[in-house]
Amino acid sequence: MGKLQNHVHNHIRFYRALLMSLLPLVCCVVRCLLTGHSIADIYLPASDWNDELFYYKQVEGMLKYGYPYGYFGFNESHALVLSFAAWSPVLLWPWLLWGLLFGWNLLSPVYCNIFMMMLAVFLFVWLVKADRAQCIRIAVLFALFPLFSRYMMSVMPEITCFAMLIVYWGLAYSYYQQENAGKLAGMFALSTIMTLMRPYLIVFLALPMLILIWKKKWAGLVGSLCIGGVTGVLYICINHFLAAEYFTALFDVSWLTNFIHHGFAQGLQELTAKLTYNFADFFRNCYRGLTEGLATGAFFIGFLVVMVLLLIYTITCLRRKEWKEGILYGHLFLSFLAMWIALILMYKMQEGSKHLLTFIAVGIFALSMMKGGVNEKNEEFERPEKAETPANGKRSARCLKKVASHWMVIVCGLTFLYLYYFMAADAYDYQLCFQTQELVEEMESAAEQMEESMVLQTQEVPSYDNDVIWVVADYSADGEEWLVTDYQILYSLPAGFGISCCYADYVTASFDTLQSKYLCTVAGGTIDALCQEREFTVVAEGLNAVIYQLR
Repeated sequence: MGKLQNHVHNHIRFYRALLMSLLPLVCCVVRCLLTGHSIADIYLPASDWNDELFYYKQVEGMLKYGYPYGYFGFNESHALVLSFAAWSPVLLWPWLLWGLLFGWNLLSPVYCNIFMMMLAVFLFVWLVKADRAQCIRIAVLFALFPLFSRYMMSVMPEITCFAMLIVYWGLAYSYYQQENAGKLAGMFALSTIMTLMRPYLIVFLALPMLILIWKKKWAGLVGSLCIGGVTGVLYICINHFLAAEYFTALFDVSWLTNFIHHGFAQGLQELTAKLTYNFADFFRNCYRGLTEGLATGAFFIGFLVVMVLLLIYTITCLRRKEWKEGILYGHLFLSFLAMWIALILMYKMQEGSKHLLTFIAVGIFALSMMKGGVNEKNEEFERPEKAETPANGKRSARCLKKVASHWMVIVCGLTFLYLYYFMAADAYDYQLCFQTQELVEEMESAAEQMEESMVLQTQEVPSYDNDVIWVVADYSADGEEWLVTDYQILYSLPAGFGISCCYADYVTASFDTLQSKYLCTVAGGTIDALCQEREFTVVAEGLNAVIYQLR
């Protein structure tokens, strides 16, 4: 009888996980339908997120040639080895695998992202053995956080981070339900890869390390230090050898070097000033998120709300002496706190805000797994007397108790609803990018021009002969207007070409010594005028951009 019950239970668990795995796909389909489109109408060149161009073209070059034959960099910087951009090439592995299996086109990363999230939800629900109520919470909060669907229908690596961290946390939760060496190994593997992708995700390597130390004592300490050390060395090597130098340092560590160069007293004074200013700036952004719909502030508020709820639940678990669950949620809260401090100390506010979305994403799944909220075992909801009450009164009391027990999810859901729906006024951060006939024709025309005029050199690669300078923006020839280049034309570059994102002042100052063979600039700008004056050959035109061959 027991075996039969287990068999039935496992079947129910499997089909529940399978049904929940459709959640990401349904959210994407519904969101597209609400705008009168389908997922197939998503068109990456219609997006204003220029990071997507770099990710897409790097994967394209890897799939065709093993690595891009032109450099991806900034102001003509390039990696010491091969030709990747400033961000870790480890971020590209899911798309690379998808492209190897199914081919690569403008919709490939979208389908890959959706599949990754579907797989992540399936594995999470399966691992944690989520019940019906917990699945409903996941579905509600997932749907109320539109950044899931927005990033799925893009070529940004956030979805990879979302998916891996969700599975990681599912393994951690499942480990505390039933300890298993395979789950611990999975946590180590995922947290190590995540750290190589985004260094701040190293906070999630701490939990399996602590578990291993607790279980194996000195042997666990040595093993954990070895794993952490190897991960750190690998990240440093990848960052040093395989990443191009960005316009500015990716992390601001001046607060630390001040102690070394100016002494402890001045270093502490400058650190205090930095913290004061950045915390004030953080909450100014939060206020604008509440009142104006500023996306940066909205991300900050969502992050803070989830972090506070995690703290409350952690304290509740510890008060109940539910040590395992308290440690699990406590680690997640401390990870949030560490990321918040890192944001204040080392990141620019606007650029750093998108990194908080990964934490919000895993926080949604963690909140959904809380055992009925913090009041589930709270005796204040139990009637001390045995007196009978009318049936309607009993039902009302039960309903009120259920609502109260889910107050954390309700608070989180209402916060998301307000911030990411009612106040989501900035199309740049929330709006999906769909194709238009005019844009498709422009891109096809540009691709034909480039195929005829741009020849990829395959000797001594990577090479600047396969590089296109992308001038981000430039003043008009009369100097009165600032013109932004429609970089989307660069999606039409033949596979293997590299792109060097450059500021106009760099190009102007280095005009006679530019290393790249091609240059893409805004039509009617000062650099365009310089190119015409030198009678450089036009190899392609489209949108408001023109591409010249410099030599």
